[in-house]
Amino acid sequence: MPLADRVRNPALKTKIMSAEAAAALIPAGANVGMSGFTGAGYPKAVPQALAQRIERLHAAGEAFRIGLWTGASTAPELDGALAKVHGIEMRLPYQSDPTVRQQINAGQMQYTDIHLSHVAQLAWFGFLGHLDVAVVEVAGILPDGRLIPSSSVGNNKTWLDQADKIILEVNSLQNAGLEGMHDIYYGTRLPPHRLPIPLVNPGDRIGEPYLTCDLSKVVAVVQTSQPDRNSAFAAPDGTSQRIAGHLIEFLQHEVKHGRLPADLLPLQSGVGNIANAVLAGLNDGPFNNLTAYTEVLQDGMLDMLRSGKLSMASATALSLSPEALADFNENIDFYSKRIVLRSQEISNHPQVVRRLGVIAMNAMIEADLYGNVNSTHIMGSSIMNGIGGSGDFARNAYLSFFMTPSVAKDGAISCIVPMVSHVDHTEHDVEVIVTEQGLADLRGLSPTQRARLIIEKCAHPDYRPALLDYFERAQRDAPGKHTPHLLGEALSWHARYVETGHMLPDANLERRLRRA
Repeated sequence: MPLADRVRNPALKTKIMSAEAAAALIPAGANVGMSGFTGAGYPKAVPQALAQRIERLHAAGEAFRIGLWTGASTAPELDGALAKVHGIEMRLPYQSDPTVRQQINAGQMQYTDIHLSHVAQLAWFGFLGHLDVAVVEVAGILPDGRLIPSSSVGNNKTWLDQADKIILEVNSLQNAGLEGMHDIYYGTRLPPHRLPIPLVNPGDRIGEPYLTCDLSKVVAVVQTSQPDRNSAFAAPDGTSQRIAGHLIEFLQHEVKHGRLPADLLPLQSGVGNIANAVLAGLNDGPFNNLTAYTEVLQDGMLDMLRSGKLSMASATALSLSPEALADFNENIDFYSKRIVLRSQEISNHPQVVRRLGVIAMNAMIEADLYGNVNSTHIMGSSIMNGIGGSGDFARNAYLSFFMTPSVAKDGAISCIVPMVSHVDHTEHDVEVIVTEQGLADLRGLSPTQRARLIIEKCAHPDYRPALLDYFERAQRDAPGKHTPHLLGEALSWHARYVETGHMLPDANLERRLRRA
């Protein structure tokens, strides 16, 4: 569809302007809700124009920063551009930009890490403050003013409803075939008037295919033609393939013992190379007629839809490599019958996740001997990205998997540690831990039973003796025997890496830490 035909509402045609003119309508100190989820469907032109304006104002000695709310991570044209000019005061709920991360960890930017299913309701409750402006990318505007959503939905419905002013970016590079692929549910209410979400199958449509907004709040329409951040995924390596193999073997075991149906249950998969390796393994595996109820649809699920292994996928966003995006655009009529894109408050809704019995598969940074998982922080204090949707799924899933290689930094760091340096998912929400070494099924086990199994099955052989030695001494010397820890020594694993660059025991460091 030509760019001129993307804006078909007469009133909104009169509000077409440049990105620079639109950016001038955003005041200093505003909370701005922008579209975007995992590098898809974010505004491209207005954030860059706003960053240029901020840079000029800062050069003139004027302070200008905003609160930036999104669906999840975005891209260099949004997060990166605004961070480089120090234009973000507060960021939420999830980020992955290196400049943003550096400023957060340097204390130069405030960051609120939130479960993704919670963001919309927190905004409606008023807990996040007032939303002044929404900047939302859409694929088109219908004559009656309804909006064709873009390659992600995220929190766009809430931003459009809540904001005082709306700026729309209409991106002609988004495939016109996206129209009809979305399902926007407008039935959510605030307590005490909430009703059950009427979704009982991953492919159910419970809303409408368009976003709506009060057209009187639209102050600008900006026409763009720019691609999403389409990052390539690395080919599955030996480590990720072994992780995938352990997981698939376990699923076969569960089917054999009658704890899963032959076509499994709806799949949720986090983003990244390990997740794609698992999906590739499932695509080559014994299971058929699979479904997905997840937050992001990436290359591996596209492959499974094309092969027929996956019959239906529900998500809130696409996250595709350039090659997968080309395939998606070329075959969008095929995919539009098999993909539903929803608001993230529905794609990640705990009620729906539990009802469907989702199998949740997420990555982690480290796990400890008792099954607590850190998925957000390096050495306890430096944020990596954020919790994202992993908590939404893990706590409510039928099966909750967390996956990681057993070591990092060429073996200098063990990803299985006595005590995680930061807890995102407690032992109560973690059922299965998988590394390339093996799989630990933690269901129904006591903490001490978990510890022995995790060491045996998941820890790298280089670290097993030290972990087992720690655990046995903790069992002997800790004041409590239920979840035994030697607290100072448990945390010294992380201190050891900071001081020596390696987690394996160093006798001199051990003595200094024990004296301290």
